[in-house]
Amino acid sequence: MKKTILVTVLLLAISSNMQAQLVKFGIKAGLNYANQTGSDITINNSNYSTSAITSYHAGLIAEIKIIDSFSIQPELLYSTQGATYKNAVTEFKNELGYLSIPVLAKINLNKVVSIELGPQASFLLSERNNFDVKDANTFDFAVVGGLGLNITNHLFIQGRYGLGLTDASKDAQVKNSVVQVSAGIKF
Repeated sequence: MKKTILVTVLLLAISSNMQAQLVKFGIKAGLNYANQTGSDITINNSNYSTSAITSYHAGLIAEIKIIDSFSIQPELLYSTQGATYKNAVTEFKNELGYLSIPVLAKINLNKVVSIELGPQASFLLSERNNFDVKDANTFDFAVVGGLGLNITNHLFIQGRYGLGLTDASKDAQVKNSVVQVSAGIKF
């Protein structure tokens, strides 16, 4: 009886130690350089050009190791995107706050460098702009890709580009695009 309990406790300890090595959790935050691009940017019968805005993102990550050189990295981020719209008469800033859920395939080239690629679903939480039109779509789908660098076993930095595949607005054919630079820690 004592041997059975001892073996059971030993197996549970080994199993929990192995599980901790397969899944790592963490937090990250960084800067967004976001813009909205499209062929038909017309608001209230006026044509506009866009320029990028600088904003931020922050959230949680998990890294699920499949094999030594490959893992899946789902994330839960709050990310602000948008653009500044200009024409000959007016200028305004449109900032959209999203709950973004990227699910990335992470290929480790070595212990320091990794390539990350995958889909991202984003849900609109807020829209802040300097005019009265509430025309943003509530869902945005994108493909994201980039590089990750492990500074230590726990600290990392990432650079990523996200290309929107769905229209960000109901009134114009514009898509979100964002360059993200972030730093984080894995536990």
